[in-house]
This record gives sequence, C-alpha cells and structure tokens, in this order.
Amino acid sequence: MSESDPGFQAALEEAKQGAREGGIPIGACLVDKNGKVLGRGHNMRLQKGSAILHGEMSALESAGRLPASAYKGSTMYTTLSPCLMCTGACLLYEVSRVVLGENKTFLGGEDLLRSKGVEVINVGSKECERLMQTFSSEHPEDWNEDIGEDGK
Repeated sequence: MSESDPGFQAALEEAKQGAREGGIPIGACLVDKNGKVLGRGHNMRLQKGSAILHGEMSALESAGRLPASAYKGSTMYTTLSPCLMCTGACLLYEVSRVVLGENKTFLGGEDLLRSKGVEVINVGSKECERLMQTFSSEHPEDWNEDIGEDGK
C-alpha cells in the first residue's frame, strides 16, 4: 500500500474537497475485498453541523445500507489515524484493513484495531500532514472540537 493506491488517492481527493468547503480536511474511502469502492466521503462536521460526520463515517454513510457480508475483507482508506468513534465503526463492520495517511497530527485507535486483528498501514503522507497542520494552526478551536478536546 502506498500513496499512489487508488483507494488512498480517493480519500485524499475527499480531504481536499473538505478543505475547499471550509471543513476539516480528512477524507476516507471504503473499498471492498474485490477493489470496488463502496463509499467515499470527507469530514462534514462543520459544513453540516454534525456531531458524527468524520471522514470515515461519511464514507460509510455514502456506502448506504449494505449487508454485513459487503464489509468483510474491506479496506478503509483514511487520510488521518481514525478516532475511537471511527475505529469502533470499522470494528463493527469488520473492516479488515485500515490504510491511513498519517498519525503525527492525531493518533487514534490504531492499537485497538490491531488488537482486534485489523491490519493497520500508515503510508506516512507528507501531503496529509500539511493539510492537517495548516487546518489545525488556522482553526484550532474547530480542530479541538473535532477530536473532543476543549482547547484549554
């Protein structure tokens, strides 16, 4: 897995779309075991006033209602290490692999994913880091809210 992987590129495109919309630049793409894109999305918390529409949740929402078997063997591509909410969703739907862009800005539930048998791959994307560092420095209050911190 690398930054050139089509699933990762789709997640990165979603992150950039979120940034263009004035939102938090985190994107995700859910791909089934055969390489078919099930859903893709980006963090929409600011745009929709949502408490839960992180990138991964948006990708799952985009996938729509599917049978549990559709998720088995799937890969969640995300531009940032998934928070505990998104980690839980990946575990609930038995996602087999999580490919993330970076975890320097935020370290989420990677250990929990691994402890449940999920393969976790960090591609170490400098572009993802730049997107997040720019956003978090320009909008620290929105970033802190997104990760459940009070910012004090």
